[in-house]
Amino acid sequence: MEKQALTLVILNGKGAGNEALREAIYALRDEGYPIAVRVTWEQGDSERYLQEAVQLNAATVVAGGGDGTINELTNALVNIPAASRPVLGILPLGTANDFATSAGIPEEPEAALRLAILGKPVNIDVARVNQDRYFINMATGGFGTRITTETPEKLKSALGGVSYFIHGLMRMDTLKADSCAINGPHFAWTGDALAIGIGNGRQAGGGQRLCPRALINDGLLDLSIVTSQELLSTLLHSITSDEQNPNIVSATLPSLTITSPNEMTFNLDGEPLNGTEFHIEVVPGALACRLPPQCPLLA
Repeated sequence: MEKQALTLVILNGKGAGNEALREAIYALRDEGYPIAVRVTWEQGDSERYLQEAVQLNAATVVAGGGDGTINELTNALVNIPAASRPVLGILPLGTANDFATSAGIPEEPEAALRLAILGKPVNIDVARVNQDRYFINMATGGFGTRITTETPEKLKSALGGVSYFIHGLMRMDTLKADSCAINGPHFAWTGDALAIGIGNGRQAGGGQRLCPRALINDGLLDLSIVTSQELLSTLLHSITSDEQNPNIVSATLPSLTITSPNEMTFNLDGEPLNGTEFHIEVVPGALACRLPPQCPLLA
């Protein structure tokens, strides 16, 4: 059998005890695929392990965790020169797994790991925020951001992605819109937004499909602004239907700038960023990623 290139799995510490994953790694090793595993403990571990992967000439690095784990690895990968940059694989082990779910990546560890190692690499876009932060799935602002950051860990563990929605219902009394202006090529909007989604991917916050038509290889970002005070019905609509909602202002743009007189918080794949001005632009074909052949997010 010809010698296979190394795969480095960067595993979020919360998933280290996953027995099905352990068996999947042993099974693929037995088939001749060299797999090394590194477990993260604190911020910055992913970047350090990625540098190790480059030194070892690893063909693939696998993000084993949720959207935050994928985000941390994405932010490290974009700074690696293209000639030595490994391909990204995804092993969904988080609470919501919004990006993996909308990309059609299998939940079962062995199937996901096989795809991450053997799947065909596809060039995908990422989004850059204020020149130095990146997201692969979605940036969310407003009510949706507060739900994602405030949902208790115990509720996440017990209920998974639906926990965000349940916690949202509990917090409906705290609704407050963000006043802001959003400008991009041939687009301008000013008003009060209850929620904002800037999608490279389609869903965030445990299944809220704010950008149901987004594609990750079209060189564009999908913008959705929830303007209605009827947030509950709007969010229910976004979860149950892909039809255009009249309470959502939508646009498709290569870049946009959001300004606000008050500090806003955006979640970049679940990682918070505060400020009064956000410039967000797509970086076309920034990374190679192994995705399913019929991935719904590909043009």
